[in-house]
Amino acid sequence: MSRPKADTLLTLVQSFFQNYLRGMRGASSHTIRAYRDALRLFLLFASERKKRPIVDLTLDDVRADAVLAFLDHAESQRGNSAATRNCRLAALRSFAQHLLRYDVTRADQYGRILAIPSKKAFLRAIPYLEPEEARAVIAAVDPRSPHAGRDQALLLFLYNTGARVSEALSVKAQELRLDRPRQVRLMGKGNKERLCPMWPETATALRPLTRSCSAGELVFRNARGSALSRDGVAYLLQKYVKRASEALPALRNRRVTPHVMRHSCAVALLQAGIDVSVIRDYLGHASVATTSRYTTANLKMKRDVLEAFWKRAGLTQESPRQWRPSPKLLAFLESL
Repeated sequence: MSRPKADTLLTLVQSFFQNYLRGMRGASSHTIRAYRDALRLFLLFASERKKRPIVDLTLDDVRADAVLAFLDHAESQRGNSAATRNCRLAALRSFAQHLLRYDVTRADQYGRILAIPSKKAFLRAIPYLEPEEARAVIAAVDPRSPHAGRDQALLLFLYNTGARVSEALSVKAQELRLDRPRQVRLMGKGNKERLCPMWPETATALRPLTRSCSAGELVFRNARGSALSRDGVAYLLQKYVKRASEALPALRNRRVTPHVMRHSCAVALLQAGIDVSVIRDYLGHASVATTSRYTTANLKMKRDVLEAFWKRAGLTQESPRQWRPSPKLLAFLESL
C-alpha cells in the first residue's frame, strides 16, 4: 500500500477508502457506503462544533471527546438506536486505526478513540416467515402477469439460498448450474465465494430467465433489461405479501423485506435439524455467533427443546384435570 503524499486529514480519508477498505480489506460496497455515511456525519458534526468549514478541519480535530459528542448527538438529536450508534463507532474506530498507521505522533489521541466502548444494544427478535407463510407469498405471484416468471424465480431463489439481496441481484447466468448438482455461485461480503444448492423447483423457475440472456448477463433484470434494484425487489416482495395476506391474515401489516426471506431460510434450516456451523457456511456468515442468533428466534424450537429436556430428565408430565363447577357453586350463582 502506497503512503499518502502528506499526512493531512483529506489525504488520509481518501487512502482509507481507496487503499485500505477497497484494496486491503476488500470491503463490500454496502460496508463502504456505511463507513462513508458515518465519517461524513462525523465531519459535518465536527465542522459545526468547531465553527469551521470541513476543508479546514485537521487531524487534531479527530479526538475521542469529539467522537463521544458525535455519538451522543446521533442518539439524542438524530434518534439513532444503540445498534446504529455502535455501527457509527465501528466505522470511526476503523478510521482511527488507519490514522494510527500513518500518524504515529498522535498515537495517544487515536488510542483514546479505539478505547471507546460499544454501548449495550437491545437485540430485537429476528423477523421471519414460517415455511407455510413463505410458500404462500411465492404462490401469490399471478402467472398471468408479464413478469410472473421472473418474480416467482426471484422469490424462490431468495428463500431457497438465503442470499442477501445484493448477492441475488449480482448473479449472472454463468454462475448458475441448473442440472444436477443444481447450485449457484454467490459472491458474499469481502468477495468471499460460496456455493449454494438449489431445489429442482428453483432451477426450473430460473431456466427460462437464463435462455433470454448471455452467460455474462445478470439473471434478474427489470422491464428495460437493466439490473433490478434493491428497492424494486422490496416493492415486489411487499406486493406479494399483501396479496398472500388475503388468505393468511397473519401476514397483514407485516413488513417483509428481502432480508426477512434470508432470515426465513435460516430458521427453516434450523427447524429441519441442520447444524448451526453448516448454516453459517450456507448463509456466508463470518462467525457462527451471527448464525446462533436464529436459535433464539423460533418459539416452536424452544418448546421442542423444553419437551426433550423434560423427557431426558425422566419426569412425567401429569395431564391437567379438567375443571368442572361443583353443584354447590352453580346453586350459589343462581341464588344471586
